[in-house]
Amino acid sequence: MADLDFDAFDALTFDCYGTLIDWEAGILAGLRRVLDVRGVRPPDDELLERYAIAEAGLEAGPYLPYRDVLGRGLRSVADGYGTAATDAEAAAFGDSVGDWPAFPDSGAALARLRTRFRLGVLTNCDDDLFAASNRRLGVDFDWVVTAQQARGYKPRVENFELLFERVGLPRERILHVAQSLFHDHVPAKALGMTTAWIDRRHGRPGGGATPPANARPDAAFPDMASFAAAAVPAPNP
Repeated sequence: MADLDFDAFDALTFDCYGTLIDWEAGILAGLRRVLDVRGVRPPDDELLERYAIAEAGLEAGPYLPYRDVLGRGLRSVADGYGTAATDAEAAAFGDSVGDWPAFPDSGAALARLRTRFRLGVLTNCDDDLFAASNRRLGVDFDWVVTAQQARGYKPRVENFELLFERVGLPRERILHVAQSLFHDHVPAKALGMTTAWIDRRHGRPGGGATPPANARPDAAFPDMASFAAAAVPAPNP
């Protein structure tokens, strides 16, 4: 992939979960809390891939708050293993987003990027759940567009179009930064955006908590630290 000309951009927009927040760790913890006590202990990647299928199907249907998507996703995964989650367990999983950890490099990387660019986030989440996650990131975004505001979920292009309205810049001046090829890079590239892939699963097989997809990001980085170092180089000594 070609090197990016960061001078071509005025704003960076980010996916949150999977890119800045370690949603696979959060999802696994929540699913295992329910399944382990029932003696269901599949491999991590199998569990994540089953959840990815369930969540993508729910998000493709009529709009549901993300809490409900999570709860129903848990029920679907449990059903697939021949067991059932209780209402209380589904509700607890739906509320767990604020407990999902930030990747260790996210906060410092965003603070560094903030010195040069305006920052936005385009997230498949509810407003209050993202606010809880944002406290872990420690950065004030210039724009926040959630699935709750868009009344639907990426990979819908409508979510990106709402982002364009909020940002108010030509889309060629916006660099979209995300982990998920399925949720972010496919629609962003279809809309003519330049994208940077934060390949958090580098070297690991499978798609984890994101369904498989074919997309060609313009650049790839293994983590946010390396992306921030490329976008905002350290001054020469």
